[in-house]
Amino acid sequence: MHPPLTLHKHPMCTEIIEEFQKCHIDHPIGKFFGECTNLKIKLDRCFREEKAIKRKANFEQSKILKERLRALRKEASEENNFVQS
Repeated sequence: MHPPLTLHKHPMCTEIIEEFQKCHIDHPIGKFFGECTNLKIKLDRCFREEKAIKRKANFEQSKILKERLRALRKEASEENNFVQS
């Protein structure tokens, strides 16, 4: 099962999605007997690649955010120590 085939959510896979949808339109019965299977396999691979790229970008973004939070916490704790002294 694949995610919804909305083009704006999967910009990397637009061409394959369009081919896959066209195959389903061109072969309304054949799609049940493997007519579009090769395109489905390509689509699944594309979705996997797209997800891996997004996952890596999100991980990098989270590392930056964690560093900012650590700096803010350190700054806040230093201010608290300064005020208490």
